[in-house]
Amino acid sequence: MPSYAAFIGHQPHLSMAELSASLPDFRIERILGGTVVIFSAGEILDERFLRKLGGIIVIAKAFENAPADWSTLPRLLVRETQTVKGKVTFGLRTHGLPRSDVSKLYRQCKDALKKSGRPARYVGSEGKPAPSLVLHEEGLIGGKHGCEFVIASGKDFLWMGKTVAAQDIEAYAKRDMKKPVRDTGIGLLPPKLAQILLNFGVWLVKGQQSQNRNSQFAIRNSLTVWDPFCGTGVIPMECLLRGWTVLASDLSLKAVNGCLKNLEWLRKEEKIFKKDVASTVWKQDASKPFEAKMTPDVIVTETSLGPSLMGRPSLKDAAKMRTENERLQEGFLRAVAARLPGVPLVVTWPVWYNRKEQLRLERVWSVIDELGYRSALPPGIESDHETRLSLLYRRPDQFVGREIVLLEARQR
Repeated sequence: MPSYAAFIGHQPHLSMAELSASLPDFRIERILGGTVVIFSAGEILDERFLRKLGGIIVIAKAFENAPADWSTLPRLLVRETQTVKGKVTFGLRTHGLPRSDVSKLYRQCKDALKKSGRPARYVGSEGKPAPSLVLHEEGLIGGKHGCEFVIASGKDFLWMGKTVAAQDIEAYAKRDMKKPVRDTGIGLLPPKLAQILLNFGVWLVKGQQSQNRNSQFAIRNSLTVWDPFCGTGVIPMECLLRGWTVLASDLSLKAVNGCLKNLEWLRKEEKIFKKDVASTVWKQDASKPFEAKMTPDVIVTETSLGPSLMGRPSLKDAAKMRTENERLQEGFLRAVAARLPGVPLVVTWPVWYNRKEQLRLERVWSVIDELGYRSALPPGIESDHETRLSLLYRRPDQFVGREIVLLEARQR
């Protein structure tokens, strides 16, 4: 199987879980410094694949005939850029190489191109590779104006390849910051995290349908996703971009209206027509008994992280917020189990951080067991918590993190 290198985001464990969920034959070969994952996969990975992932910055594919050492890369660069018209632009992305060696390699690559009669320039430096935005702007993805080589080095280990995909930062910024409705008062779910949650949802659905080759998903590669705490529509927007039927609801009419506006804006921006991809948004309290408008394939949602905090909560305040949130989560799970039995869920629950410890939901886990659900994680991924299967998303400066839980219905 082809070997790849993934430069992962600021939540390494979550990024690896996303890769495992997205690639059925994913196998980790090596992890370097918590920022680079060397892995094998049976399918060809490219820009189209990476656009579906939220936790991966760059993907490179190993050279089919691996060079013996990095000193042969200048000659390889000349060969790889033979079809480029005009000036060649190239870059280097390295891990584990001394800066002096990287600087030397940049010079050697440029000299090799010059000797071959090709004017050349490089992006990035010995201290920092070019941002993914630059790789797109300079035409290094796809080889139109050049390429980026990747070298990952460790003890008795050397991996070399070429970048085949890089995150489109401008696209993320556009749908995060330029959408018409943003509500900072209820917290902001990053689009990248929404993508990760949806990829976990796909994995759960495929697991349920693996025995049924004639399933809708297997034929059309399409899902119907319900977000019952939709807010201003971050998860529904990501569904729309993937061509999935959107079901979105919220207790707040303000949130429902904001979600509708954002979906309409995205449809116009990306030319996603209602006749091709359906969406339904309505007002509903998901923690109370409800009538299902349609049976979704999967529920993917950020339930509630509680009130917005300006500082670390006291133990007393965190315990009070936890008690209130437990009631919400229990009501929601009971309502879903009653009306949509068998439908898997990907949910986020709050984790509060005070000065001494963290507080997570506890009672809801007994409710999960009572209702016939079980938590799961993609193959090869260990839990972030020793007593239950879940994953953690949190930036260092956040007072409330997210516990990500994947729930599937137990076979009866």
